[in-house]
Amino acid sequence: GEEHYNCISALHKSMRGSDENASLYWLARMLEGGEDPLYVARRLVRFASEDIGLADPLALTQAVAAYQGCHFIGMPECEVILAQCVVYFARAPKSIEVYRAYSNVKECLRMHTGPLPPVPLHLRNAPTRLMKNLGYGKGYKYNPMYKEPVEQDYLPEELKGTDFFKEGKT
Repeated sequence: GEEHYNCISALHKSMRGSDENASLYWLARMLEGGEDPLYVARRLVRFASEDIGLADPLALTQAVAAYQGCHFIGMPECEVILAQCVVYFARAPKSIEVYRAYSNVKECLRMHTGPLPPVPLHLRNAPTRLMKNLGYGKGYKYNPMYKEPVEQDYLPEELKGTDFFKEGKT
């Protein structure tokens, strides 16, 4: 019932708040209460990107490994795998930078009126002669061929200068 959602919420908020003891408590309460360990593991995968993100990019690897470990061995053996992951997440630094930036991109798409801007010609793939003749790929600079970063636009013209990592910050 509702306690299912209350407990997963408490687990998330305890990890987000860096409280390893509370995180273990809520994990154990769920598992000892019969919760599917794969449900918890799936939620940890989401937490790794949503709450830890780029502050510790290895968090996602930890979460996927925990999910696979739970899938391979099941309960009760996988409880320690989940416990290790939960403590790792509680102790990890947190960042919602990517989560916010992606939300800003979605908002940009939702708020756009009319047809979405086309992909700039220089970014289009040109596998046929016709596409090359139409200008697809013309002027594209293949970065690995240059020693220095190249000046090149990757967003549509009407979004030039947009920084989704800064948009919507308060």
